[in-house]
Amino acid sequence: MEQTKKNKNSLSFIEHLEELRWHLVRSAVAIMVLAGVAFSNPNIVFDNVILGLTKPDFISYRLICELTSKISTGVFCFETMPFEIINMKMAGQFSMHIWVSIVAGLIVAFPYVLWELWRFIQPGLRPEERKNSKYVISVSTFLFLTGVFFGYFVISPLSVQFLGTYSISESVTNRLDLSSYISTITSITLASGILFELPIIVFFLSKLGLVTPDLMRKYRKHALVVILILSAIITPPDMSSQILVSIPVLLLYEISIRVSARVEKRLAREAEAL
Repeated sequence: MEQTKKNKNSLSFIEHLEELRWHLVRSAVAIMVLAGVAFSNPNIVFDNVILGLTKPDFISYRLICELTSKISTGVFCFETMPFEIINMKMAGQFSMHIWVSIVAGLIVAFPYVLWELWRFIQPGLRPEERKNSKYVISVSTFLFLTGVFFGYFVISPLSVQFLGTYSISESVTNRLDLSSYISTITSITLASGILFELPIIVFFLSKLGLVTPDLMRKYRKHALVVILILSAIITPPDMSSQILVSIPVLLLYEISIRVSARVEKRLAREAEAL
């Protein structure tokens, strides 16, 4: 076993690229297989998930209605959606079917893709780093899936409800193009999943010495502005939605500061041991 690890550590640059290629190939195969499963179940993927946001009885709408009814007149309560989804392109439904299936495959296969990447970098890690990497994979998966669920159940319903029901005149009827609707939902969902990976990104940047807790504390106000801008981009243009999105990201930023501090202390201990 040790001989195998030594052999992997002594691989040339080209051999490392070949090794990485096979990890990426296996990851791509896993994504495509799961995408095929999603493609073969359009009723579940579209009727229950993607188009579920167009139904007034969607769980997020009911919860928002109950919440707003307690503090206001229940402005977010509605029985019908004043818009319809239409397809304007010949191959529109087919292309969206493929795209949504790939996104679904990517989300479901995300833990396996992380595991494949870990298998690639594992031989170059020290025993302690190898042990900690296992926690990084599980935490990364948890954060990504939490971000995906947050984007789907919180940000997407707010966006659909606000943009889909917004009207400048009763003479104008909202008819949303299928590709526009699906692109909005998938981009918000994936962006949220990636955004929730902030602590993991900070962890690796701190390991490389590119980020320190003092630096993050110093630029906390600047980070707040950036977070508000990102929230404004991925949410409908109303203050409540932006605040709702900003709060978890701000919490993740504070957690990232603590993560960076722990990495800094660990690196200092290792330097003293040498």
